[in-house]
Amino acid sequence: MRAFARQMAERMKAVAAAGAVAAFWLAVWVLVAGLVAQPLILPGPGAVALALLRLVCDGGTWAILAGSGARILGGLVLAAVCGGVLAGISSRSRAFARLVAPALSFVKATPVACVVVLLLIWLGSARVSIAAVFLMALPGVYFSLAEGLAQVNKPLEQMFRLHGVRGWRLFCAHTWREVLPFVLSCARAVIGMSWKAGVAAELIGMATGTAGERIYQAKLLIETADLLAWTVLVVAASWACERVLVWLLRASGSVAWRVAVRAHGHGLRGRAGAASDGAAAELALAVGDRASWAPALDGLALNVAAGGRVCVMGASGVGKSTLLALAAGECVPCSMVFQDARLVEGASALDNVLVCADARVDASSATALLRRLVPGIDVHARVAELSGGQRRRVEIARALLCGGCAVILDEPFTGLDASARDATAEAVLDLLEGRMLLLATHDVTDAQELDILDVIAL
Repeated sequence: MRAFARQMAERMKAVAAAGAVAAFWLAVWVLVAGLVAQPLILPGPGAVALALLRLVCDGGTWAILAGSGARILGGLVLAAVCGGVLAGISSRSRAFARLVAPALSFVKATPVACVVVLLLIWLGSARVSIAAVFLMALPGVYFSLAEGLAQVNKPLEQMFRLHGVRGWRLFCAHTWREVLPFVLSCARAVIGMSWKAGVAAELIGMATGTAGERIYQAKLLIETADLLAWTVLVVAASWACERVLVWLLRASGSVAWRVAVRAHGHGLRGRAGAASDGAAAELALAVGDRASWAPALDGLALNVAAGGRVCVMGASGVGKSTLLALAAGECVPCSMVFQDARLVEGASALDNVLVCADARVDASSATALLRRLVPGIDVHARVAELSGGQRRRVEIARALLCGGCAVILDEPFTGLDASARDATAEAVLDLLEGRMLLLATHDVTDAQELDILDVIAL
């Protein structure tokens, strides 16, 4: 209640401050209009308010605004689709990015009036606003998405791919959430500019039945009050459009995440086969020169029988994690606990487990495992609010409930006390279900807890 009251107080202060600013500029307007004393040059607020009221009460005004808005949104949608495709290709091809970026930079620097005149020659007045908005918004969309894709969390993406989360589920669970801040920043800048470009194109092209045409007519007939009233309507429409689209974009992040979580286990497949049928596979890995930076792995061959258990031991930096990463690449999809934490910080512990879980796993079984590993945990709490040891056990729960033929654990008991380690090791053995187990550790006690006899010392 106190937090809610504090938020309401802050909002009231913001509203009061905005009202004070509006009152100040209204007073300035009244003063300047009185000094000018020429309504044709600068009408007062009363005259503009009457003109605005007349327009608002006219049904044709709303039809005109709706038509202009539809064309502007159409251009924005085309820019979003094309910009997304180009940014996606650029993120995978540096040569393509070097080819496209200069052209879009040139388009971004070209004056709107020049673009509109050329489009009028090529397309005519009916389609000029859509094309103008498309060309104005495309560079902003492209560069924002390209930057967002370049800064996607690669370790977290690797975790998702390793656990069989690919395609549209990977986009919903990870990619879209990562680029969304860049999309929101772009939307706040591009939407308002799109309305400016669209209305300017309508004005220059004199497209019939558009907001731009009405503004031009008001200017031609020197109806300054109507001109300002139309300006107010366009600004209000642009502001409302921006607020609605930004709200929808912001909500899309959580919606996409929920879709990915609810579709867990969908399309799980890989070279080693899914574990949904209880199948296991052998692992034969010849490291060779695949890890030239880890001399301890030179010439090493890792052979694990179906359902076998192997422990890799050695000092820090010797190459244990590298060996497990190579093995995981041969077992995709599989489940793995990495040395570093790889969780979606803004999501709950339950969702972090479910998003990678096998299709047979439901929320109740995932909740039961989490409460077994972390007594007293609130499964709906964000993982960012959990301690290091709790977060570690959430990752172990995710690995145990994921599909695949192998469970790969890289220093899994880091940060756990003796009792928590014993309980976690017991859960691992209970839920292994015949899958291959690979463990990397520097403590022989970890191997003993997991009943591993085959130890490779690096």
